[in-house]
Formats: sequence, C-alpha cells, structure tokens
Amino acid sequence: MEQRPVRMYTLSTCGYCKATKKFLDECKVKYEATDVDLLTGKEREAALAEVKRLNPQYSFPTIIIGDKVIVGYKEDEIRNALGIT
Repeated sequence: MEQRPVRMYTLSTCGYCKATKKFLDECKVKYEATDVDLLTGKEREAALAEVKRLNPQYSFPTIIIGDKVIVGYKEDEIRNALGIT
C-alpha cells in the first residue's frame, strides 16, 4: 500500500511537535516537516499563511495527510489517516 503524503508545520521548541515526529519515525512514515519558527522573511510569512489557511487557530503541529488536516498530536487520528494499526 502506498503511503499518503505527509506534511507538517511545526515549531522547533514544541513538545507535541517533537512527539509527532518521534511517532512518525517509529512507524517508519516518511514526512516533510517545516519548523516555522526557524524560517525568516518571506519563507516564514508564506509558511504562516499556509498554516492559517489550514488551521485558523495557528496551533502546532499542523499535519496534512493526503487531504486531511490534523491539528495537534493526535496519535489515533494520525493512525487512521495513514491506515496503520
């Protein structure tokens, strides 16, 4: 089964963001992650605009799995979106 694309917007200092990355690593899920707080200038503005579009609460992590957006470290929702048990 092909893995759905996984993209995350995170903060480098966020414990929930680190837990999400650790969980995905343990499940051997490939993902792209952007630590928004480490960006500067237009890159940061663009990333924040995308987070706001996906998640108006501006909270982290914001995880995109296929066309599903998951806000926060919600292991069960992530598992369901990825189809892993």
